[in-house]
Amino acid sequence: MSVKSAILKVAPSSVEHWLRDSLYRRNCKLEPSQYRAALEQWYKLSVGRECNLDDPKTFGEKLQWLKLYDSTPLKGKLADKFTVREWVADKLGRDISIPCLGDWKRVEDIDYDSLPDKFVLKATHGSKWNVIVEDKSALDIEETNKKLAEWLTRRTAMSGGFEMHYEFCEPRIIAEQYMADDSGGLRDYKFVAINGEVQFVLAIEGRFHDEFRCVYYTDWTKTPFTYGAKVDQSQDFAKPESFDEMLGYAKILSEGFPFVRVDFYEIDGKPYFGEMTFTPANGLAGFSPESYDLEYGNKLILPEKKPFKGMML
Repeated sequence: MSVKSAILKVAPSSVEHWLRDSLYRRNCKLEPSQYRAALEQWYKLSVGRECNLDDPKTFGEKLQWLKLYDSTPLKGKLADKFTVREWVADKLGRDISIPCLGDWKRVEDIDYDSLPDKFVLKATHGSKWNVIVEDKSALDIEETNKKLAEWLTRRTAMSGGFEMHYEFCEPRIIAEQYMADDSGGLRDYKFVAINGEVQFVLAIEGRFHDEFRCVYYTDWTKTPFTYGAKVDQSQDFAKPESFDEMLGYAKILSEGFPFVRVDFYEIDGKPYFGEMTFTPANGLAGFSPESYDLEYGNKLILPEKKPFKGMML
C-alpha cells in the first residue's frame, strides 16, 4: 500500500481535502524546472514505487512521461469539453456530441431561466467537475455558483500529477442536455487506444451510484485483466447496438496520438461522443495482474520529447 493510500484510509474527508489543497497551493508556486521532481515525488507517494522517467517501461510510467514531454496545445484543445466538440465534428464529418445548451466564462452570466428542468453543468477544463440537475426547482443556485466559481479558478495541472496539457484549456462552464438510457442512468463506453489502435474497452454502469465496470476486447470478449477501479469481471454488459460505429469513430479520433481514451454513450441505439482523455486517473489507473502494465507499456511507443510552452521540463 502506498503512503498516500494509507493516509487516506484512516484520515477523515476534511483532512483529505486539506492535504489536496495544500499540495495544490504548493504546486502553483513551483517553477517549471521543478515540475519533474515534484511529479516523481507525487508518483512515489501515490503508488509506492519510483517512476523511471529516463527510461520508462511500464504503461503507467509512460503516461507520466507523456504528461511532461508530450503536452501540446492540441491535447489541451481536445481535453477541453467545449473546444473538443468542433474538432470531433470536423474529424467525423458529423456532430455526435451531447447537445450543448450554453457556455459561460463567468458564473454570473449563467442564465438558469433559459435552461430546462433537467440538465448537466460541467467545468470544461478538468475531470469530475459536474453538477447533475434532475429538478431545477430544487437547485440551490447560490451554492451551485459557489462551487462552479471555485472550479473556474483551479489549474487542473497543479492538482497533483502535472497533467500539463490542461494549461492550454480556458476555464468555462457548459450546460449539456440531460441524457439517460434504458438503465435510468447513462452507460459509458471508454475506448482505450495506443498509437491509434483500440486495445480494450471499459463498459461502465451506475456512474453516480452503485457503479461497476467490465473490461472487454474489441470483439466483446472479456479481458483476462482488470484496469482501473471498481472493475467486476463477473458482471455482464450487453454489447451496445452501435458498438461497431463507436469503434470506427474511436479509431479515427485516436489517430496520431501515442495514447488517448475516447468515451461514448449510447441512447436508443445511437452513439454520442463524451470526451477524450489523455491521462485517465492522472495516469495512475492500474492493471491486475500487474504484468499487463509492462505488456501495454511495450505497445506504447513514445514520441520525441516536446518542449512545454518553449521550455523542456
